[in-house]
Amino acid sequence: MVYHGITRNPTARIVTAKILIGLTLLCLLAVLLFWPHIEKRFVFFPTAEISQTPAAVGLAYEEVFFTTGDGLRLHGWFVPGSGDVTWVWFHGNGGNISHRVEELDSLRRKLGINQFIFDYRGYGRSEGTPSEEGTYQDARAVLAYLHSRPDVAAGKIVYFGRSLGAAVAVELAANYPPLGLVLVAAFTSVGDMAQLMFPYLPVRFMVKGHYDSLRRIREVRSPLLVMHGDLDTTVPLSQGEKLFRAANAPKRFHLLTGVGHNDTYKAGQGYWETLDEFLAYLSVPRAGNNPS
Repeated sequence: MVYHGITRNPTARIVTAKILIGLTLLCLLAVLLFWPHIEKRFVFFPTAEISQTPAAVGLAYEEVFFTTGDGLRLHGWFVPGSGDVTWVWFHGNGGNISHRVEELDSLRRKLGINQFIFDYRGYGRSEGTPSEEGTYQDARAVLAYLHSRPDVAAGKIVYFGRSLGAAVAVELAANYPPLGLVLVAAFTSVGDMAQLMFPYLPVRFMVKGHYDSLRRIREVRSPLLVMHGDLDTTVPLSQGEKLFRAANAPKRFHLLTGVGHNDTYKAGQGYWETLDEFLAYLSVPRAGNNPS
């Protein structure tokens, strides 16, 4: 029967449904089989060229090369400060350490901390090809290197993760607790981010488990500071809030008003004051639950 030009055929509807289900399952299988290639194409955006060094902004620094557990040579910079706290950078998924020089300078001037920033495998002058498990191995190699330095107090290391780097920092903190953990523009998992991008497809289940900070944050017991911009269109504010709610105390959330994904340190209201207060909190044992 035809009604207003539409075929009312149960068999046709069943066939259409089967085709849609088949296509969905085919997409799922493709994602599962080709995830390593998808990961390299859509998660990591490394740049090889080092465009500038800390010397460009007048910072003293030490060029560092160290080796991972699986034998790769990674590159980083140690920027000495005036205090005994060492800030370990876990940068985002794009560029390399040379694109963070301006913020390195700001952190040195405003907080006076020692800083160590490095490139994941496949970024900058670091050997290898980036992968999720590779970034976790890289983080462990960084910690081992810092523990070998006589000028770094092993008990006064703070992990500082931005965007993708926040996921790497959370994984390390869950296994090797730092003095404190700072997360900026963090997401809960790759699956959650994929679902936000493709709300009508079951993509969360296709990439389930990848950079699963929401699960790992529950294992972190170190003092935590989460900061997120309310205008972040790359990682929505809801992601940082969700991660914060799942975390253990002591913890603090600071909303950066009028700020997007990459400009937090330039325009974030209270950004530097909050970091300074967090460092002060870490320097003295306190009985309260909220770093302030």
